[in-house]
Amino acid sequence: MAKSLRSKWKRKMRAEKRKKNAPKELSRLKSILRVDGDVLMKDIKDIATVVAPKHHREKMECEVTEEKDDMKMETETKRNRKTLLDEHGQYPIWMNQRQRKRLKAKREKAKGKSKAKAVKAAKGLAW
Repeated sequence: MAKSLRSKWKRKMRAEKRKKNAPKELSRLKSILRVDGDVLMKDIKDIATVVAPKHHREKMECEVTEEKDDMKMETETKRNRKTLLDEHGQYPIWMNQRQRKRLKAKREKAKGKSKAKAVKAAKGLAW
């Protein structure tokens, strides 16, 4: 039911707030658990998402990009520009139900016209 612009905006802002507060929450969690080093970080990773500080994150990204050069993933979906359907027959996430219904009706109408022409041609050829 939560599809209004206001609820989408609120969800987006909550996500940004979570990103902003993640380092503080992690430091608080460490202080509560009395963790001084990375000895128990494996245990903490099960409980919370560990986010590296910004100055360390840049160094980590450089190292990770070097490793990713060897392995390339195909995440691009092939989408029909006219119908906006992908190879699995799914519409994009951002499209609402009304737009999907409208495009589907348009597609069905076009399909119906082509069948009608084929039927008329078949009747005209009967001896």
